[in-house]
Amino acid sequence: MISQTLEGKTFFVTGATGFLGTALAERILNVIPDAKLILLIRAGRRASPIERAKREIIKNDAFNLMRERFGDDFDRYINSHLSAVPGDVSKPLLGLDDSGLDALASADIVVHSAATVSFDSPLTQAVSVNLLGPTNVGDAIKAAAQRAGKAPTDTHFITVSTAYVAGYRRGLAPEKLLRNTPFSPMPDFKTEVNVASQLRDEVERDSRVPERLEDFKKSARKELGAVGGPLLAQKLEKIRDEWVNDRLVELGIARAQSLGWPDAYTYTKALGEEALVSNHSDLAISVVRPSIIESSMIHPFPGWIKGFRMAEPIIISYARGLLKEFPGVPEGIIDVIPVDFVTGTILAVAAEDKPKPSTNIPVYQVASGSANPLRYKVLVDLVREWFLEHPLYDSQGQPILVPEWNFPGRGRVQKQLARLATNLEFADSIISHLPLRGERAELVTDLEEKKEAINRALSYVKLYGSYAETEAIFDVKNLLALWNKQSASDQLDFAFDPRLINWDSFVTEIHLPSVVKHARVKTTPDRKSTSARVDRTTSSILNDEFKVAAFDLENTVIASNVVDAYAWFATKDLPLGKKALFSLALMAEGPSLIASDRSDRGDFLRNFYRRYSKAEAAHLSEDANELFNSYLLKKAFPRAIERIRHHRRLGHKTILITGALDFVIAPLAPLFDDIVACTMTTDSRGRLTGNLDQTPPTGEARAILLGDFADKYEVSLSKCVAYADSSSDLPMLEAVGFPVAVNPEPRLLAMAKRRGWTIENWERQPGHSKLLLPIGKAR
Repeated sequence: MISQTLEGKTFFVTGATGFLGTALAERILNVIPDAKLILLIRAGRRASPIERAKREIIKNDAFNLMRERFGDDFDRYINSHLSAVPGDVSKPLLGLDDSGLDALASADIVVHSAATVSFDSPLTQAVSVNLLGPTNVGDAIKAAAQRAGKAPTDTHFITVSTAYVAGYRRGLAPEKLLRNTPFSPMPDFKTEVNVASQLRDEVERDSRVPERLEDFKKSARKELGAVGGPLLAQKLEKIRDEWVNDRLVELGIARAQSLGWPDAYTYTKALGEEALVSNHSDLAISVVRPSIIESSMIHPFPGWIKGFRMAEPIIISYARGLLKEFPGVPEGIIDVIPVDFVTGTILAVAAEDKPKPSTNIPVYQVASGSANPLRYKVLVDLVREWFLEHPLYDSQGQPILVPEWNFPGRGRVQKQLARLATNLEFADSIISHLPLRGERAELVTDLEEKKEAINRALSYVKLYGSYAETEAIFDVKNLLALWNKQSASDQLDFAFDPRLINWDSFVTEIHLPSVVKHARVKTTPDRKSTSARVDRTTSSILNDEFKVAAFDLENTVIASNVVDAYAWFATKDLPLGKKALFSLALMAEGPSLIASDRSDRGDFLRNFYRRYSKAEAAHLSEDANELFNSYLLKKAFPRAIERIRHHRRLGHKTILITGALDFVIAPLAPLFDDIVACTMTTDSRGRLTGNLDQTPPTGEARAILLGDFADKYEVSLSKCVAYADSSSDLPMLEAVGFPVAVNPEPRLLAMAKRRGWTIENWERQPGHSKLLLPIGKAR
């Protein structure tokens, strides 16, 4: 009996915060009487390992049935049977201190399930976790045993690998270490570790050469626009880090494929097995190799899943109509195994007598392909039929009709997707330069979303295509022999025979409903969710709680800009013919002015305002009232005026922060508690010099000004609201607790959507004047 054999045993488990680890933790605590569970968990910045364990593992719905069974005693039982120690499998001796080594020494069974399971992990990360991790666990077991004065073979070390260490092998892949399997490549793992470290250094150096940094700067500027230096520098460094990461991913895939594995994950897992047996053949080791682990069939309940596995992104992309083709062999096998079959196998192996130290370590492949194959075409047909009956819905509340699934080769699909990505990139390069705002800017963001979807689909083809075309069939003789040794009650409680799976019911009744639920996709035509969220956000902004509300001016309060105001002043006293000529000349400057504004808002304002040089300050102040009443007021957004007044009625403090000149916006003073604008110096004769008397309030300067204003009223920035339309206002929007993107330009709209910010589109009053220049008589 598995439960009786393991009763009272102490388990030490790595990787418990992951999908398999969480399932294993639940099975141990739930079905093994009085078992003690010690988890190796990295300490968080603000949470201890045990706090992380309770938050990320015990609170998971996997423990719901256990909570019901124990009732009020659940917390007491968990506290008395669960502990956690800080550590990291990528570090020597797991980074354990003396108390951690003592905890490890007390373990009867060590289960190493920690891994970098992403198929596109950077090479160095995959090497440090997947390749060196098992050896580091073995080193720690020996060190802990020596410290406790016991034999290291007293501990049964079960390491979780993957059946796909077989790589591109065709035909039967036996349950043996690769070193004991014919036609299996096995490079020297020590050399691979050293080369990976050298590659990391080389890529880091390459990312810092001037030409590369200039490219990163251009990319940062393209994404953020005219933000200030600090945010631009942060974005540049993020882009550089991503470039290093992507380069290491490419190097990992290239190295793996050159040696006969599809990706860095399977390559490093294979070398991890070899490193373990080379370094620790004197330990009692068993290897468990699952295939593609998916949602549970029985335990803790049908359909339980944590996070997105390999197949889920492909399934959801298909259901959304984004992925119309995917490579694969129709008669090929998709080797899927429910997660509870893997945990059942691990516990059955743990209940076996410890294996004797040897270089012929026992291997158990938990896979379905050889005993109960799921054909690729069968899976595709089941998925398509299910989504035809249970469609997802688009943002307009319309059902998405899933396409017929084709089975092309990877090369053909990659070429099609790459060609589509190129076409979308070209369209984006044209549309992104158009002055679109608000709802019209949706055109750009929709295009961006399509680009992301295509690139995501392309990455799925590159990463997972080989798994849909695999020709390896994983032998499960050892697994079935282990199964046949179990009693009838153990076979009921710890099911792990793949022949028990009915694929039709598993896919359509268990797995797909679970995938859709966890993907949080739209499954009904109801369109109220978005408006309901907006209403909740607005009510959290417009309530009695004391707040500070900051407003940008241009395209936020009024549909005008500094060029409009200058044109009005410059042409007010000109005859109509000269007004037209002036207008044409200014329009010709449009592209260069837009480019300057997008490059650096502060520099643009300083340079543009020099045009006011020698203008009479008193005359402009007098004309400003006429400008406001006859022109700017007609271009104001009524909802903006109402929103400002609403804040004032609630007792909130309001501030206008703008790059406009102070005399232009002076008539707006009654609306705000404070106004920060540009001011220009005058000469002894009262004429403007064309020079500003201080730095324009742009970029991060706005966030600082808002912070000072909030401090004046002793209110936290988290209680502040900011309204703005441009990515140049990003520092101010990021600084507050309630950012609102008003009539946003495409860059800001895309960022606001990604970050879940409030987005509002405010229109001018119908019937407003569309003329950009005054039409009165010359005086």
